[in-house]
Amino acid sequence: MPGNLTPENPVSGNAISGNPVPGNTGPGIPPAASQTGGQDAGQYSGAHSGQGHDQPRHQTRETARQDDDVLLSLRDVTIGYGTKVIQSHVTMDVRRGSIFAIMGGSGCGKSTILRSMVGLLRPMSGKYTVDGDDYWSGPDSHRTALNRRFGVLFQSGALWSSMTIGENVSLPLEMFTRLNRDMIRHLVEMKLGLVGLSHAIDLYPSEISGGMCKRAGLARAMALDPDVLFFDEPSAGLDPITSARLDDLILTLRDGLGATIVIVSHELPSLFAIADDGIFLDAQTKQPIAHGSPRDLRDHCKDPQVHAFMNREARTETSTTEPATTDPAATKPDNTESAGAGTVRKGQNANGK
Repeated sequence: MPGNLTPENPVSGNAISGNPVPGNTGPGIPPAASQTGGQDAGQYSGAHSGQGHDQPRHQTRETARQDDDVLLSLRDVTIGYGTKVIQSHVTMDVRRGSIFAIMGGSGCGKSTILRSMVGLLRPMSGKYTVDGDDYWSGPDSHRTALNRRFGVLFQSGALWSSMTIGENVSLPLEMFTRLNRDMIRHLVEMKLGLVGLSHAIDLYPSEISGGMCKRAGLARAMALDPDVLFFDEPSAGLDPITSARLDDLILTLRDGLGATIVIVSHELPSLFAIADDGIFLDAQTKQPIAHGSPRDLRDHCKDPQVHAFMNREARTETSTTEPATTDPAATKPDNTESAGAGTVRKGQNANGK
């Protein structure tokens, strides 16, 4: 199994790297426009998809074509830590060229699902495939090869503070390629140029803003031209303008480079702006309760929890408990009345006479 992929160890397990796109001569060569996938909403099965369970006995050509568009697939996956289940019966398809959102309230298991998809947490049950290959079957070398197709942007950026921005971005190239220093420098400049950070190549993370650190982390995630980019709360902690610019950058990566993107977020403006498909996780039932694009869930989902979340509505529940006992000191008998800040009996003055 790949090594731990954490902010303290951001490159172990090859998970921030990706293979060059087939047909290219090396990292940094954008894929052909014809390789950009479609943006059709994924099709789902399972108990919580809101769709019927009946499946045709024979695949049509159209169904086969749609299956070819699926890059990542989870089928009845249960995920957790030890014996504690975080999410169960997770079924979803991520299609090539889509921006797929994993949504839900805080603590529902969004990042846990992401950790499993990048190879850091083996599911308790179920099947996870990458371009048709069963991810968790076979030896570690099999998973390592699949991990080379992934790039990860952490919530904090996870840059090495003792290394310059350029050195952070060049690290995957130095670890997983045989390119010389001049070529690596050229590719690093190219990746930083894509995120608007060419001028920061020799600066340290402490010398740039939080939004710039996020973009530098994105440049490192793209270092080896991965097929799939995983983003964990990319807009967290950013001001609205910086967040909007990052959204535009994500769309550019999808449209210009043909990247498939899986994003964990509860930032509604960003979700509505960029995501074209998704899944909504429920913390109470520990299961997905809705599938579809964020805009569709906002406008059409009948589930009260999903509707409230997507429309920023506070949910209030009627209390069934007994009302609290009234403080006797606050109860005024019939023969008392208020007098300024104190309480006096009728027929007495404020001094009690």
